[in-house]
Amino acid sequence: MTATNSTADERSAVLLVNLGTPDAPTPAAVRRYLSEFLHDHRVVDLSRWLWCPLLHGAILPLRSPRVAKNYAKVWIAGRGSPLRVHTQDLADAVQARLPGLRVQMAMRYGNPHLRDVLRALRNEGLRRVLIVPLYPQYSATTTASVFDAVVDELGRWNDLPELRVVRDYHRDDGWLDALAAKIRALRSAAPAEKLLLSFHGIPERYVRNGDPYPRECEASAAALTQRLGLDANQWQLSYQSRFGREPWLGPATCDVLRDWAKQGVRNVDVVCPGFAVDCLETLEEIAMENADVFVRNGGKVLRYLPALNADAAHADALVALVRRHCAGWDQ
Repeated sequence: MTATNSTADERSAVLLVNLGTPDAPTPAAVRRYLSEFLHDHRVVDLSRWLWCPLLHGAILPLRSPRVAKNYAKVWIAGRGSPLRVHTQDLADAVQARLPGLRVQMAMRYGNPHLRDVLRALRNEGLRRVLIVPLYPQYSATTTASVFDAVVDELGRWNDLPELRVVRDYHRDDGWLDALAAKIRALRSAAPAEKLLLSFHGIPERYVRNGDPYPRECEASAAALTQRLGLDANQWQLSYQSRFGREPWLGPATCDVLRDWAKQGVRNVDVVCPGFAVDCLETLEEIAMENADVFVRNGGKVLRYLPALNADAAHADALVALVRRHCAGWDQ
């Protein structure tokens, strides 16, 4: 169900935009989703003449069944993909705090597609829209791709709404305070020996071409660990979800965990500050796959610390962010 409020001014809308998810944990649904995602030139910038035959001839046929099995491990019975469920819950929580605005979720890939949500709002008289990509740290592969999709759709309209876009919130005090408070509470009884801050990775080449993503990840990590009062030897930053053969940002999460285990570290906590809500990359890749890597190499326990999801403090932080960016709108 889409978040709505009967008292909201339907001419002013806030769209919380996340990456996306397949409609079902099946090879066919995953293949449709991955095809859209991996066709985005912001995500994979290789020549289409090279990339498309490789994508459709090898990657999608081989990867889709395997990824579908991973989705099945974390699928929420009766509700669906964790990313979609938690994003919807978060949109509902933000809507409840902003009765003067229309708040909806949308996905860059998959459903409810950003394009379709914008068109539905246009039919209801949309005049102003704030786009909030749910990526605290900016990257051309994520935030800029959302902007591309918005501009591509609005470029087809004759009557444009006023458009505002949140670029990033990697140093936002409300978001950092909410995340630090949750981590502190989860670690209060028995903190592990090490805390690993795992961010989604991107190819190093993208950074050489100007993507500021790692700088923003590092800034978020520094601000967060300062709030937690951690010394440099108590935590580390890493990058997960490598894909393909070219060099990606490092150190890789799996490599750090393997090295820690071999060095005698027995207990680690892992948090993923780049993910607004839990999804396949946190619940399966970190809490299952990387936990197994850690234990197989001599570690004892890897504890994944959940994302903020629809926590009240998360909704409050986003509401404050929205209010700042909607300043001057009559509500």
